[in-house]
Amino acid sequence: MRIPLGSPPRRATGSAAREPNVLHVTQPVEGGVARFVMDLATAQLAAGLRVTVACPRGGTLTDTLRAAGCKVLPWEATRSPGPELPGEVGRLAGLLHEVRPDVVHAHSAKAGLAVRLAVRGRLPTVFQPHAWSFEAVDGVTARAALRWERFGARWATRVLCVSEAERRTGERNGITARWNVIPNGVDTSRFRPEGSVARSGGGPLVVCVGRLCRQKGQDVLLQAWPAVVRHVPAARLVLVGGGPDADRLRTVAPASVEFTGPAADAAPWYRAADVVVLPSRWEGMALVPLEAMACGRPVLVTDVDGARESLPPGHLPHCLVPPEDPGTLARALTALLCRAPLCAALGAQGRAHVLAAHDVQQTTDAVIDVYRELLGIVTTPVLLPAQTRESVTT
Repeated sequence: MRIPLGSPPRRATGSAAREPNVLHVTQPVEGGVARFVMDLATAQLAAGLRVTVACPRGGTLTDTLRAAGCKVLPWEATRSPGPELPGEVGRLAGLLHEVRPDVVHAHSAKAGLAVRLAVRGRLPTVFQPHAWSFEAVDGVTARAALRWERFGARWATRVLCVSEAERRTGERNGITARWNVIPNGVDTSRFRPEGSVARSGGGPLVVCVGRLCRQKGQDVLLQAWPAVVRHVPAARLVLVGGGPDADRLRTVAPASVEFTGPAADAAPWYRAADVVVLPSRWEGMALVPLEAMACGRPVLVTDVDGARESLPPGHLPHCLVPPEDPGTLARALTALLCRAPLCAALGAQGRAHVLAAHDVQQTTDAVIDVYRELLGIVTTPVLLPAQTRESVTT
């Protein structure tokens, strides 16, 4: 059962009334989570917040943030929990002492684990899963991850989900939390139909942008691809990104598939594509379809958390397929590649949809409102507007 929380909060005064001093913590420094942190931190700086990001060295995140004027502190952390965890938590405690934030915002599973262990509810803590950790693993590891999320929710002042589906997955798995749902947003001035276009060669082009790993499902796409080429012989597939599955995927990919490695800017690849595909096994709400639609391109995605919420209603019959179903994926891709007028219409609808519902400024404003609510709370939380719903499950 979902129970609305509390009555309107009493506003804090004095130092708490100023714009928040925010510490973002993330372990990923490449891919969707890193892009989200980069866009959010940059927009928050522009809004007048004091922003610090703690993350590992390497990747593109640190340089990009520093170029935007954001303070970045090194926080070395492995991707998965292990014997290094106590040291990671200790180093994070030192950063908390140095930054003295008003709010800590932890992104994804590893930062969420370390932050909540370091803070333990002593200051406002926002945890943003960006897809649940227990969906990424199986067996004993999945059960351990779920037990932690159920326990750790008590040390999150808010659990911020990027889709209602992601929140429902948490509730369905027994996580009791104070929830906010704020859909992902993208920079619609950076991701737009006009601009540079990646080399594309001849024939219809399908582009898949994402970390080469099990979550993103490129192996399923490669299983589907021969059936696409049988119907559209000139079709080509480009996989943009790097990751742990890169070598294995290259060994099974046919000649019509190109691997580009990571791209500092995926927008030229989106603009070059006839169709952008993301065959994920799980998500919260993926950024790639939003970025591609912002560039005016049609997308084909799997029906995982956040997918339906991210698409315009008219896209659902053409652009949504079951996960881990290469046959249906191949048929849907073939149908789109053979219907250029439909693709053009879907691309135009997608751009308008992202401008209306998924601009990064909308996301930024909603997240800042959450921070302000947290810092205005004395004893009881507040029921937020529909776009940032809050509830507690019992």
